[in-house]
Amino acid sequence: MDRSAPGALRHLRFLVTAFFVLDGFVFANWVVRVPDIKTQVGASASSLGLALLGVSAGAVVTMIVTGRLCRRFGSEQMSVAMSVLLSATIMLPALTRSVVVLTASLFAFGVGFGGLNVAMNSVAVDVTARIARPIMPSFHAAYSFGGLTGAVLGGVVAEWLSPAWHLTIVGTLGLAVTGRIGISLLRDAAPRVGPAAEDAAGAAGATDATDATDAAAAPVRPRRGTRSLVLLFGVIAMCTAYGEGALADWAALHLRSDLHTSAGLAAAGYASFSLAMLAGWLSGTWTLARLGRTRVLAAGGLTAAGGMLLAALAPVLALAVIGFVLVGLGLANVFPAAIGEAGALAGSQGVAVASTIGYTGFLAGPPIIGFLADSFSLPIALTTIAGFAGAAAAIALVARQAEARLPTATASP
Repeated sequence: MDRSAPGALRHLRFLVTAFFVLDGFVFANWVVRVPDIKTQVGASASSLGLALLGVSAGAVVTMIVTGRLCRRFGSEQMSVAMSVLLSATIMLPALTRSVVVLTASLFAFGVGFGGLNVAMNSVAVDVTARIARPIMPSFHAAYSFGGLTGAVLGGVVAEWLSPAWHLTIVGTLGLAVTGRIGISLLRDAAPRVGPAAEDAAGAAGATDATDATDAAAAPVRPRRGTRSLVLLFGVIAMCTAYGEGALADWAALHLRSDLHTSAGLAAAGYASFSLAMLAGWLSGTWTLARLGRTRVLAAGGLTAAGGMLLAALAPVLALAVIGFVLVGLGLANVFPAAIGEAGALAGSQGVAVASTIGYTGFLAGPPIIGFLADSFSLPIALTTIAGFAGAAAAIALVARQAEARLPTATASP
């Protein structure tokens, strides 16, 4: 199949979008069962945080090597393989009866989750470069849509299905969907064209994230003095990803244990957060084009900080849900804007560095919240998300001033 033909590109975009939806759906179904599995294994807040570190460890280890595996075997092939692994391993946590075994099962789940995220994003960057339009936000929106759907359906199912039956059904469905879309993706897959093309795709992906231009992809040559700026944007991504990762695992438990909601209503926290993230991503290209990167980063960080304080400290469910909505709206475009600017400054290498720093926040957030919750309380632990979001807003202003001092820089408004 000629992958440059409009029809072929639309079909390829649909297949990649389906992987993003599936990833969000599977992960959200795990999230809504965290409180039940915590009870099932008899874990304290800190021991649950240690078990959740298994997801982080598995994802980090895999992210380090998946890029090389994609170069060797192809991003499409790795996307299918990791989607199979993710769907198969989501069944494991509900079958455990001890924290040690839970940690091991979550490590395997993290391998699938981290590997799929790297591989499918690699395919998405390639599709974006081929289409030569700013469509990257649509893939992030697809992941959020999957997360919202998984949270809502998972919350309903949690009322009448055990975790074992629930996650087994989700895993089986994931394997079936992977088989269906994976066959098509592999059939359409073209040979990799080498590092130079990947650099071009990375540059196009960065351009899409900031909506700077619709020009065809071309390698970005880093300007002198940009290394520290790339690191700053990586830290911004890390500060906001900390909140996204932490809420995925602790939002439901906060509503369940601190506000004493039912299992179904406890899912409302992550569902409202996911819905707000989806709305933010869908409007991301428009927002960045009209407000500029610095305003989006600063305003987003401050909005998320205020929303998280409300969600963590509110005494009633309605106010907490409003807080989660504000967090989602605030965080939605901060991570992609930061990663996109890093790419605009230093090409694919900038994207790689900032993404690596950013994902450490996503992966470290859940266990850190667990340890803090055991030492203080879960609401107090969750306020650290507000602190990191506020820090991201402040760093965005510092980065704006630093970029303005670059000899050839054109600072974002």
